[in-house]
Amino acid sequence: MKSSSANRRTFLKTTAATTAAASLAHVPNFVHAQGNNQTLKVGLVGCGRRGGSAIQQALLADRDVKLWAIGDTFQDKVDGVLANLRGIPNLARKVDVTRERQFTGFNAFTQVINSGVDVVCLCTPPHFRPAHLDAAIRANKHVFCEKPFAVDAPGVRRVLALHDVARQRNLSVVAGFCWRYYEPMRQTVRRIHDGALGDIQVLHTNYLTTDLWDEPRQEGWSDMEWQIRNWPYFTWLSGDFNVEQHCHSLDKMMWIMRNTPPLRAYGVGGRQTRTASRYGHIFDHMAVVYEFANDVRCYSFCRQNTGTHTEVTDHVVGTRGTANLLGVNQPGRNWPAYSITGQNAWRLPAADVRRATGMYQQEHNELFASIRNARPINDIDWAAKSTMLAILGRMTCYTGQMLTWDQALNSREDLTPATGYRMDRAPAIPEVARPGVTRFV
Repeated sequence: MKSSSANRRTFLKTTAATTAAASLAHVPNFVHAQGNNQTLKVGLVGCGRRGGSAIQQALLADRDVKLWAIGDTFQDKVDGVLANLRGIPNLARKVDVTRERQFTGFNAFTQVINSGVDVVCLCTPPHFRPAHLDAAIRANKHVFCEKPFAVDAPGVRRVLALHDVARQRNLSVVAGFCWRYYEPMRQTVRRIHDGALGDIQVLHTNYLTTDLWDEPRQEGWSDMEWQIRNWPYFTWLSGDFNVEQHCHSLDKMMWIMRNTPPLRAYGVGGRQTRTASRYGHIFDHMAVVYEFANDVRCYSFCRQNTGTHTEVTDHVVGTRGTANLLGVNQPGRNWPAYSITGQNAWRLPAADVRRATGMYQQEHNELFASIRNARPINDIDWAAKSTMLAILGRMTCYTGQMLTWDQALNSREDLTPATGYRMDRAPAIPEVARPGVTRFV
C-alpha cells in the first residue's frame, strides 16, 4: 500500500501536475459524436460493497464497455472485485485489467484516472469524494459518483464549484442518488410538481433500520486501516449515518421542493445502543425538522438499532391530498407506494412497477446513453445540495442548535484528518457529540 501525508487541501496540489495535461488536452471525440461505437474504458475507484455492485451495473449498461483500471486503498478489496467479476460469464469478457492497472493506496484514484479511462466510478468512503471528483472532472472524465458528495461544508463548496467546470467540458456526472432514476418515483414526483397535491404543506420521511455491518479488527491493522475498513462509524469518513444513509430520503425531499434548500433546521439525536468502541463515535438515532419557505416543514426521522421497529417511508401532504412516495402495507396502515389520495387520487399500476428497470441499473444506463448521444447529464448542483441538507441535519443534532442553511453551508468545520493520509497515523477518535456542549464551527 502506498501512503501519503497529504491532507484534503493538498490533494489537489499533489494531483495538479498529473492532471494538468489531461485538463488542457482536447476532450475525446466520442464525447461529442453521436452514434459512436468506440469502446468506453471504465475505471473503478473504491472496491467495497457499493463499488463491487456499481461496476457490474456499469458493465451491463453499454454493449461496448470494458473495465480498464481499478483502485482501492487495500489490495484484498481489488482482488475481491476482480475475482467476483471474472466469475460472472457475461461480465468476465468485459474485464481487461492487467496487473499494471491495479492500484492501491491513498493515491490510487489519480492512477486510475490517468490510466487511459473514459469513465470513472467513484465509490470510496464519502470523505474522499470531493478530491476524487475534482481530479476526475479536471482530467476530462465522465463520472458516476456515489452519494453523498461530501461529509462537510468545505467539501460541498468544493463540489458545487465543479458544476460549471463539468458543464463547460460537456462531461456527464451522474449521482448515486438512485431514486431520481427510478421511473415509479419519477412519475409520482412529476404529478406532485404538476399540482396534484395543491400547495405542499408537510413532508415526512422515515429511515428506521437495523444496525449496519462492521469488520472485526484484525491483527496487524493500524488505527487508520481499522477506521477506513469500518468507515460508516467515523464522521470524518462517512459524515455519520444521517449523511451516509438517510441522504437518500432527504434527497427525495429536496427533489419534491424543486432543489430549493430550507431556511433553517433543528433536531435531536444521540447514541443509546451502539456504544461499543467498534462503533466509533457516530449517533444511532436522529430527528430533524427542516423549515422551508411558506411555512413548509419536513419532519425527518432516522435510526439504526437492531430490535426496533423498521420502516422506510416518505409522505407529502398538500392542500388537495397526500402522496406516498414509499409506503407501508400493515393492518390499519395501508399506504401504498407511488400513490396519491385526495382530490386527484392516483396509484401507479403494479404492472408498471414490476416493469421498471431497477434504479441502480437505470442510473448507469442513462450515464452511458448520455455519453453515446453527446447529451451530458450534470447532477452536481442538486446532488451537492442534497448532501448539504443531510450535513445540516447532523450539525444541528450534534450541537443542539437551530442553524440556518447559510450558516451550515458556510461552516468552517473541515473533517480532514490533521494527521494527513498515512497508514501509520490515524486521526484520534473524538468524543461522542454532546448537544448543548459540542460547538458549531
